[in-house]
Amino acid sequence: MKIMALPLIALLSVAAAPPPAIPAAKAPTLADIVSAAKPGEWQRVDPQDLVLIDLADGSRVALALAPALAPQHVANIRGLIRAHWFDGGAIYRVQDNYVVQWGQGDDDKKAPKGLEGPLPAEYDRPAAGLAVTPLPYRDTFAPKVGYSGPFPVAVEKDRAWMTHCYGIVGVARGLAPDTGNGGELYAVLGQSPRQLDRNIALVGRVLDGFEHMTALPRGTGALGFYEKPEQRVAIKRVTLAADLSADGRPAYEWLRPESASFAQWLHLKANRHDDFYQRPAGAIDLCNALPPVRPVKG
Repeated sequence: MKIMALPLIALLSVAAAPPPAIPAAKAPTLADIVSAAKPGEWQRVDPQDLVLIDLADGSRVALALAPALAPQHVANIRGLIRAHWFDGGAIYRVQDNYVVQWGQGDDDKKAPKGLEGPLPAEYDRPAAGLAVTPLPYRDTFAPKVGYSGPFPVAVEKDRAWMTHCYGIVGVARGLAPDTGNGGELYAVLGQSPRQLDRNIALVGRVLDGFEHMTALPRGTGALGFYEKPEQRVAIKRVTLAADLSADGRPAYEWLRPESASFAQWLHLKANRHDDFYQRPAGAIDLCNALPPVRPVKG
């Protein structure tokens, strides 16, 4: 059998061929980091703190209460929900770049007995005993800021308080000594009005469905109030997830601020280096870096 020999030049060409290029590993995105976070790095919202607002058009808004930051207001809100105070109420104020407000919108309607208030001015609380994961960037309004669970907080000396960020929920009130009883609530829908910090009781954070409020027409009356009753958006019911059957109960969880994944997410959010960003900021505002939240199966 005759063996064919390859020409020497062909052998040299094969030997000198460079190895195939290995694509450079693509840096993870913010979404990649959240998706890869381990189960133990997430914290489930307590059903006692998960509020579900069902609007008359069939849409739903979910928010989490913050009992560690305003315990008496939160307790009163739970009582009002279970007394069906909000059912049949409405969204009656939408002020551009400020807040959306809901409740009964009627100063003459009395809250159920025992839930009328007045309540203590829970505008801040002792810093001692409140676990805060610090944000490693400067803040305009406080010497120290960070996170208590999914909520943004600030600390000065021995006092701590929640901060007015997008989607944060507060208790509407009149002039001092009125503190509100939680029967009229608002959520921030614009630039963070941090000047309100420590002047109002903040009680929670919108988790899901906020677009059903933020996309509403702005009120044309003073301070964004709707001038005509037909402009109001009716609230069908407000419930606590804990009062629903376990199999029909929605659930949410937040990425724990003390977790390694959140630290990675926060660093990347402050130091973007993807194809779009040419110059990383090297810093970030507290209100632009709230812990990610996601729905989960109950």
